[in-house]
Amino acid sequence: MNPPDRNSNANYQVLDPSLLGRPVHLLPKFARRFAEALGAVMSGPSGRRYWGAFRLAHLAFERAPDEGGLRWLAVSGPLGTAAVAFERGLLLGLLEGRYGRGKAKAASAAVRDPALERVTATEERLATTLAAQLAEQLHLRVADGLLGAGVEDAPAAMPLAMPAPAAAPGKAGWVIRVDLQDAHGEAPSHCWIALDGVLMAHVLQGLKEERSKVRGARPSEPLATGLTVKLEGRLASKEMLLETLFALKVGDVIPVSVGRADVLLDESRLFTAAVAEHKGKLCLTSFEDAE
Repeated sequence: MNPPDRNSNANYQVLDPSLLGRPVHLLPKFARRFAEALGAVMSGPSGRRYWGAFRLAHLAFERAPDEGGLRWLAVSGPLGTAAVAFERGLLLGLLEGRYGRGKAKAASAAVRDPALERVTATEERLATTLAAQLAEQLHLRVADGLLGAGVEDAPAAMPLAMPAPAAAPGKAGWVIRVDLQDAHGEAPSHCWIALDGVLMAHVLQGLKEERSKVRGARPSEPLATGLTVKLEGRLASKEMLLETLFALKVGDVIPVSVGRADVLLDESRLFTAAVAEHKGKLCLTSFEDAE
């Protein structure tokens, strides 16, 4: 059996339950606009200085990558925060091409293990520069979307903060995966741009004009009549030492206090609710939106 292709799900629309009712179906249109602008920048004179022989092959929204070795750099601005991460092999390939170490050196790079190589200051500077470039282009496209949708008093795309180390995005986070192809036709390399909640909200706000056109073109039935979702209630949680956990015996009591419960949808915290008793059963009531 052939191993699964990491790109096999590139064409599937990702559904974030916390964004139900918002124009997520128009995100591919935003991705195409971003890809056109980013591709033009990479192929321009200033872009070739940093991206070398790599060219944009594909760009799409997807879930955050489950790769623990990625180093994330966050770039904040008035529209929100974008965090960027690069495959190590991509950065090393860019450095090889930039400093022109010859075909023999490039050929040996194809079989080496990037995880065994020391991260140099030059590599870190390159990652910082490229992260700033990607975040700048993303913020510009988001600002253009807000302007095109006629959003009044929309924040400007600039200025942006300097890239800084950041934690990896959560499981439910949205990222844009950028696939890059080099001139030798090798397997694509990848980098990711994660959008925080504020930046993602501005992306969707800029797409509201397209959403209005779609709604005006055909009648739609209420979403609640055709969609079933599963809510989970987290009543309480408690931290304890591992030693204490292993020492528990049958009959031991773990004291907890029950306040407001978290209501989750696919691990996304949507509401808080009060816990009440009704006819011998615990119930959730007094729902409030989670901040």
